[in-house]
Amino acid sequence: MDVFSCALAVLLCTFVVSGKPMVRKERVLYDPEVARQAHEDNKSFQYDHEAFLGKDEAKTFDQLTPEESKDRLSKIVDRIDTDANGFITTTELKAWIKRTQKRYVYENVAKVWTDYDLNKDNQISWDEYKQATYGYYLANPEEFQDASDQFNFKKMLPRDERRFHAVDLNNDNVADKEEFTAFLHPEEFDHMKDIVVLETLEDIDRNGDGHVDEDEYIADMFAHEDGGPEPDWIKTEREQFSDFRDLNKDGKMDLDEIRHWIMPQDYDHAQAEARHLLNESDQDKDQMLTREEILENWNMFVGSQATNYGEDLTRNHDEL
Repeated sequence: MDVFSCALAVLLCTFVVSGKPMVRKERVLYDPEVARQAHEDNKSFQYDHEAFLGKDEAKTFDQLTPEESKDRLSKIVDRIDTDANGFITTTELKAWIKRTQKRYVYENVAKVWTDYDLNKDNQISWDEYKQATYGYYLANPEEFQDASDQFNFKKMLPRDERRFHAVDLNNDNVADKEEFTAFLHPEEFDHMKDIVVLETLEDIDRNGDGHVDEDEYIADMFAHEDGGPEPDWIKTEREQFSDFRDLNKDGKMDLDEIRHWIMPQDYDHAQAEARHLLNESDQDKDQMLTREEILENWNMFVGSQATNYGEDLTRNHDEL
C-alpha cells in the first residue's frame, strides 16, 4: 500500500452502523513528492513511521518511552532481516514496508466487516452498505437541514454506489471480502484506478467544469483566510502546477493529467521509502543497515509514534 497510499485519499468510509453517518476523510493518494516535502518541512518522521509500521499502529507509540521504542524496534529488526545475516538491505526493507501496508489494508476491512454484513452471510450487498452508511440520513432527513450536510450526503450516496458497482466484477450486486477491500481501498487495485482519478477530480473541481485549474489546485491544499501573502511553499506549488501538472499548458488539469500527478508511472513508494530510510541511517555508506545503525536513528523508524508491536511480535512471521 502506498502511504500515502499514502497518501495516498479518494473518499474512504468510516461510518458507524448504529449511529449517524460520519464525515469521511479525503483522497487516499497524493503526489509522493508533495507528501515527502510536507513531511520534511514539518521536521516530522510521521510519514516514515506510517510507512514502516502501518498507519493505525503508528499512533500507539506515543505512550512508549524511548527505551521501550528501541527495544521493540530491535525485535522488529530480526523480522526484517529475513536471511539472518545481520544486515538489512533495501530489498528487505521494501518487502517489510509492503507487508506492513498490506496487513493494514486487510485488517482495516476486517474491523468494519461485521458493521456492514447485516445479515451475516459473509458478503455485503449494496443495500446493506447503503442502510449501514446512509440509513439514518435517509430515515431522518429533517435532521440534516444544514446545506453542507445535505450536499455531502447527496453527493456521496451516488458516488459510493458508482464505486460499489465498479468493484462488483461479477455483477451480482454483492461484494465478497476482496471486492469490499477494493471498495474501501481502491488505490490498492489496478482495476479501480480510474475511479480513484475521477473521484480526485470531483473533489478538487469546485466549479464543476470537469477540470482542475490552478486556483482549485491550490485551494485543495491551502485555505487563504486572512488575506495575507501566500507562503513560499504555495508559490512553489503554483510553479509546480504550471511546469509539471498542466502538461498540455491549457491552464487546467484533465483526467489524464491528474492520473499522471497522483499515480506517476514507475514510482514505487515502498522502494522509495526503503531507500530513504537506508540513506538516512547508513552511517558507513555500505548500502546496508546494521541493528546498531537502525537503533542509532530509531526516531526515524519508530520514534515515540510507531506501533503496538508487542502484538506483532507474538504473531507468526508469515502473518506479517
